[in-house]
Amino acid sequence: MKKKLILFFVTIFLLLFFLILYIKYPTIFLQFENKINDIYFITRGEKKADKSIVIVDIDEKSLKELGQWPWSRNKIAKIITNITNAGAGIIGLDILFAEPDNSSPKTILSKLGIKKKNIEDYDAILAETIKKTPTVVGYVFSLKNDGIQPKFAPNLDAVIIEKNKPKHSYIIKAYRAILNIPLIQKNANANGYFNTIPDNDGVVRSIPMLIKYKNNLYPSLSLEMIRNAMQTKFITLNYENNSITSISIGNITIPTDIYGRMSINYSGPQKKYKYISAADVYYNKINKSLFKNKFVLIGTSAAGLLDLRSTPFDAAYPGVEVHANALDNMINQNFISTPIWASSADLASMIVIGFIVFGLLFIPNIFLSIASLVILNIVFLYLHYYLMFSKGIILNTLFPMLYMNILFFTGTTINLFYENRQKKLIKSKFAKKVSSAVVEELLKDKRTSMEEEREITIFFSDIRDFTRISEQIGSAKELITLLNDYMTPMVDIITKHNGTVDKFIGDAIMAYWNAPVNVELHADTALEASIEQIIALKKLNDQFFLRKRPHIDIGIGLNSGKSIVGEMGSLGRSDYTCIGDAVNLASRSEGLCKLYGAKIVLTQFTKELLRKKGYLLRELDIVKVKGKSKAVKVYECMGDTNNFWVNISKESIEKYHEALKLYRKSDFKKALWLFEKLYSGDKQKLYKLYVDRCKYFIKNPPANFEGVWTLNSK
Repeated sequence: MKKKLILFFVTIFLLLFFLILYIKYPTIFLQFENKINDIYFITRGEKKADKSIVIVDIDEKSLKELGQWPWSRNKIAKIITNITNAGAGIIGLDILFAEPDNSSPKTILSKLGIKKKNIEDYDAILAETIKKTPTVVGYVFSLKNDGIQPKFAPNLDAVIIEKNKPKHSYIIKAYRAILNIPLIQKNANANGYFNTIPDNDGVVRSIPMLIKYKNNLYPSLSLEMIRNAMQTKFITLNYENNSITSISIGNITIPTDIYGRMSINYSGPQKKYKYISAADVYYNKINKSLFKNKFVLIGTSAAGLLDLRSTPFDAAYPGVEVHANALDNMINQNFISTPIWASSADLASMIVIGFIVFGLLFIPNIFLSIASLVILNIVFLYLHYYLMFSKGIILNTLFPMLYMNILFFTGTTINLFYENRQKKLIKSKFAKKVSSAVVEELLKDKRTSMEEEREITIFFSDIRDFTRISEQIGSAKELITLLNDYMTPMVDIITKHNGTVDKFIGDAIMAYWNAPVNVELHADTALEASIEQIIALKKLNDQFFLRKRPHIDIGIGLNSGKSIVGEMGSLGRSDYTCIGDAVNLASRSEGLCKLYGAKIVLTQFTKELLRKKGYLLRELDIVKVKGKSKAVKVYECMGDTNNFWVNISKESIEKYHEALKLYRKSDFKKALWLFEKLYSGDKQKLYKLYVDRCKYFIKNPPANFEGVWTLNSK
């Protein structure tokens, strides 16, 4: 009870500890949480990218063919014109033209002080092209004070409505705007910033959909492209409980975090979208159908232009493709997000997990308990993976898993401490009294007393002619070695069959089944172990022969019945053992092996409990053993159908039972004739015993003979 209370308080304490960490210090572990979500992406792998999104790539090939960057603005204008002529729906520029084109003829002549009319102005050409085409120009916000005084604000073509606007919000605020040259900016039909703000580890996992600058909200490049494609003026920023929850545009609702950022559901590694070299577009070496009614982004994948980002899939990922993924998410409404109620769900999951793990701590088997924890971890990870990609819900994985595993291992440590303390208590009480196997059973059952009456099957085995073997060996050391070599495999067989070795009595072994461990078919199990011992002894004797050691023969006696099992002996010296008439009868049964020439003798009480088939059994006799007033039938086991050591035909067994029946009817002459016939064909000691008995009874006819033989010795 005390241990349960301690585990309960530990469960509550750790729950409160992790809840405080989760609520007060979430950013400390955010990097690790993000890495788990990255692993989810990698595990999911690639998904189908939207074919309506095309990227015109200022790639290495384009730089080689059209010259180093920046290109003259007339080249950009030509590329935009060719894309428009191919039927593009919306064009987005992931490029900033912050300075005038120094390669423009007008600029060059102006610097030289030469004034001429009708001189080409590349900036004007590009501005006019942008004005006449469905182009959304890009710009950048500087989010921190970079020492440059803020000046102009971008054009704001959208009408942004803030629904349920609180006094203060977490919307990202910009310090200044880095815009295109005024000529281009003024002629743009629409514009959007292409900032991608990486997390602390440098990985881009989200895009801010709106940024606040000079009290106005401005849309991102991808959001502005969607707005223009939908031909709507309105963007709605939705608040709930003073936090941003989503952005609505037309029939699309984009879930965001409290900062207005949309988590990007990446399609996979780079180049998932259709890339077309800018050089091919410039030279019009394109299939126009590739651009028909498509969203076209113009950007770069060239490493030297430094527009590469880190994503969950790639360390160097073209920034333009980040915007392509954002477009894809909005077009297909395939969003992933952390909903406003996620915190409540995370806290609830931690509470539920706490009580599940609390239950796991009471599974008695440590391996089963650990296996259950592993399964719980897998199920939890899979659930969050499923919610992320099937339902678009991102929940916190790290805190519940930390709580789950730390609670389990803390609780397991407490369990081990209490179990070790209990083990010490039990061992201190029983180490001098019982065998280690019994101690282990006590530890499993957590019992301090095991005295009880129960039905058991008792086993006795003894080496035949051990005195002769001792004299033959001569050396005490060699004799002990021989005994150890014999007893080790015999004991192994007993323990393998769930038997308990009680004691060694010189060259004899005493064991029993169904105590202290429950053995359902204890009579069968004991007989199977006995048969296996006889077979194993044959192989052992073959080894002894090669080593010039004496041949060993044994007899085994089995009996079943109620016995008292438990701790017995004196106060200072005792052992876990069994006593009772059943034990005595088992010992007498072993003694009968020598009398009948049998290797295994079992009583009728053991035979009656046998449930399995295939044993080779024959009735030996009805005897009254010394110290017992009641007669008992005894049987010989000659093996089973797979392993047997008495080669006897079915006809011989039938004749034997016929002779035995005649013997018990006092028809000794006919019985003698049959026993002699059996003996003449097979010199078995059993047949000779009955031949001698019949002859004796013919000469000395018994009165009121019942077929019972009384033994006056053990």
